[in-house]
Amino acid sequence: MHITREEVERIAKLARLELSEGEKAAFGKQLDQILAYVQKLKTFHTDGVAATATVSGQSNVSRADDVQPSLSVEEATANAPDVQDQYFRVPRILQDS
Repeated sequence: MHITREEVERIAKLARLELSEGEKAAFGKQLDQILAYVQKLKTFHTDGVAATATVSGQSNVSRADDVQPSLSVEEATANAPDVQDQYFRVPRILQDS
């Protein structure tokens, strides 16, 4: 499968990336390689192989969910450039449609 320049530009637009001509060519080649590897993986027969989320044999490596002391609102916002009503204030990134 071959990724066209138009497809690279569409993916870049969806990811909000501005790519140079060289980057478009490089990303197109990389995406081609990824898709070729996926096609190679499809050739393996996995019938009867149970799905797994991990191959290490560990069942749960998460810490216990215990209540621990944390920062107060004042400590958390002490170095913030802009705070309003105890919340971080950040620039708006959404566009009006």
